Amino acid sequence: MRKELKGIAASKGIAVAKVYKLQEVDLTIEVPSEVVVTEEISKLETAMSATLSQLDEIKAIALNKLGEEEAQVFDAHKLILEDPELIGQVKAKIENENKDAATAIMEVTDFFVMMFEGMDDEVFKGRASDIKDVRKRFVANVLGRKIPALSTINEEVVIVAEDLTPSETSQLNKEVTLGFVTNIGGRTSHSAIMARSLEIPAVVGTGNVVEMANDGDIILIDGLDGNVILNPTSDEIASYQEKAAQFEEEKKLWQEFKDKPTVSKDGYHTELVANIGTPNDLEGVINNGAEGVGLYRTEFLYMDSTELPSEEVQFEAYKKVLETMAGKPVVVRTLDIGGDKELSYLKFPEEMNPFLGYRAIRLCLDRDDIFRVQLRALLRASVFGNLKIMFPMIATLQEFRDAKKILFEEKENLIAEGFQVSDDIEIGIMVEIPSTAMMADTFAKEVDFFSIGTNDLIQYTMACDRMSEKISYLYQPYNPAILRMVRNVVNAANAEGKWAGMCGEMASDPIAIPLLLGMGLHEFSMSATAVLPSRLQIASLSKSEIEQAIDEVLNLSTADEVEQFVKERLM
Repeated sequence: MRKELKGIAASKGIAVAKVYKLQEVDLTIEVPSEVVVTEEISKLETAMSATLSQLDEIKAIALNKLGEEEAQVFDAHKLILEDPELIGQVKAKIENENKDAATAIMEVTDFFVMMFEGMDDEVFKGRASDIKDVRKRFVANVLGRKIPALSTINEEVVIVAEDLTPSETSQLNKEVTLGFVTNIGGRTSHSAIMARSLEIPAVVGTGNVVEMANDGDIILIDGLDGNVILNPTSDEIASYQEKAAQFEEEKKLWQEFKDKPTVSKDGYHTELVANIGTPNDLEGVINNGAEGVGLYRTEFLYMDSTELPSEEVQFEAYKKVLETMAGKPVVVRTLDIGGDKELSYLKFPEEMNPFLGYRAIRLCLDRDDIFRVQLRALLRASVFGNLKIMFPMIATLQEFRDAKKILFEEKENLIAEGFQVSDDIEIGIMVEIPSTAMMADTFAKEVDFFSIGTNDLIQYTMACDRMSEKISYLYQPYNPAILRMVRNVVNAANAEGKWAGMCGEMASDPIAIPLLLGMGLHEFSMSATAVLPSRLQIASLSKSEIEQAIDEVLNLSTADEVEQFVKERLM
């Protein structure tokens, strides 16, 4: 029976093949009537050794198929498995609470999974998938059960699954696995990232594809628009094959823009840069022709550690990014933790609304011992490239002044200690709070640059939790109120001879790009894979023509009217 589903387009492309339903390994735990502690500890240690060996084998497969960057996820998996805090808690449950090894693993990892899944940032949610992946393999080894091997598939299929873990995705043979579709997941999950590296189409987050599909059904997946059709008609298959051919031609066109500057049809130059979370993301930045790094989310250094990362650890990470980018600009955001991003080793206060609470620059100014370590590492690394430092969650000018004062104090300390520090570091702020956007003209007199964080700016301006499905209709990037704020920031920067960029999702939105170009945005920061299609789009637009229509757009009443205007007149 023909059925249609809608999901998230996670990896571009179109595929038609038979359904291969991935059967989950049975992890049902039969709790023994009497737990023998020594036996359970022995099971734990044997399973841990087996899991580590399997991860080494999977990494070797991933190195061959996907390359060094994607294979490094399995080093992260080994770190999770060897985390002394995690293993210590598991052993404590066995020894002190008489838990069997499998139950102890499940209970301890549940805490970490819940913590990461509760976060607002999709990248951090991906950490929950990592922990689940390691846990499944670990518990399966404790129970003596085998995990299905996707590498043994020998006919053309599209995999249908609740989710695909990194270790499962790494085993895919793209000669026979033409794509995959899942119930859950997002564009930034590891499976989606790996699918893009394998260049196979993927649609995630469909909700119920596993329940709707049967082994042997024909399935069509559209990784361009997130469409899934079970048992499509012959006419639908022909139509999508034509769409696939058009996409292949478009990809060839993108590559022609890889090493070109970002210039509009009428000669206006802007910069397309990429967002990264770790130094491992740099390969994608370079391969997609980004002109720099517009947002380095340094919180990953803290999230991936069991303790506050030292100055030396941070210095090496920042140095690697700066050296790799070889003089291209690198905007580093200082620690943005709190709200939805907590650290297991750092105590946060209980708050009614942590998103508006003790977080980001507020935490750093209060705990300047943590802040100073990061600033010292950044300043030491500054001589290895073109560093720009950005403070997040700035609400008042005094916060910026206080943060800058601490930065300059550490610069003087380092010079006194004999370290070299660049004299050419731009210092800016993220504009993600409405008060800052409205006072941009005042801030522009003191900052070197702005980077507009639209993900938060939209939700704070619209009083809309962007993770709430019930009010998702209020998350409106094209709302005239948001657009007026963006223009206010850009105009304020221009008036003081400064520059303004954008590092939220809106920066790569095809509807928003013409408007941002017309407003004169200087820098667009986005995921690396969005750079080339965005560059192609900008090359087709005339900034001067759009500029003449901006006032008319900003005087429209609704987001829907703005979207319609752009589609009819500016694209």
